[in-house]
Amino acid sequence: MMPQPPEAVLFDCDGVLVDSEPVTFAQIQEEFAEHGLHMTIPELEPLFIGHTIEETGDYARAHGAMLPADWADGFYDRMCARLARGTALMPGVEALLDRLDAAGVGYAVGSNGRMQKMRATLGQHPALWARLEGRLFSGQDLGMPKPRPDLYLHAARSIGADPARCVVIEDTATGASAGIAAGMRVLGYAPSGENPRLKAVGAEIFRDMAEVPGLLGLE
Repeated sequence: MMPQPPEAVLFDCDGVLVDSEPVTFAQIQEEFAEHGLHMTIPELEPLFIGHTIEETGDYARAHGAMLPADWADGFYDRMCARLARGTALMPGVEALLDRLDAAGVGYAVGSNGRMQKMRATLGQHPALWARLEGRLFSGQDLGMPKPRPDLYLHAARSIGADPARCVVIEDTATGASAGIAAGMRVLGYAPSGENPRLKAVGAEIFRDMAEVPGLLGLE
């Protein structure tokens, strides 16, 4: 049976709308090394994907990195300057939003990153930014980071959607857990193939944004 189309789709940002994670992890790796903690990118990824920069800094300090007290703020400034030099959209994002608009399905973004980061990444794509402005919500800035459900509940209500009729698109287990805790259906974006962490928390795995309209019952 074809699913009933949702009232709204709630997107994560990093790794779902924009390809920002490679730059972010390179920056984390470099700065940790500068302060005495040497880790490879594969070692970093499972520890920090879906977490806040503050949590990242706390982990590093607990494992020997001599990070200054204001490291998170300085890191954000340096990272955003680097991302602003060029961050690509994930493939198929604009076409998916076109399809949602055509079907009258609302959408919003719920990110654990700060609004500063979303301006640096999404803001360099003016047409996309214009579509999303006013529908961007930061778990860090609002004090409701994932995996708590509050961010996605807030995003849904802010755009006038019934949370029970929203679908979340996430690429991390942390974010997927937030969507599921909010009582929402969660689609897990895994462009490289299976993602056991996403699947383990109950996300429905898909690989290509072109699959989403069919999964939402829009075809």
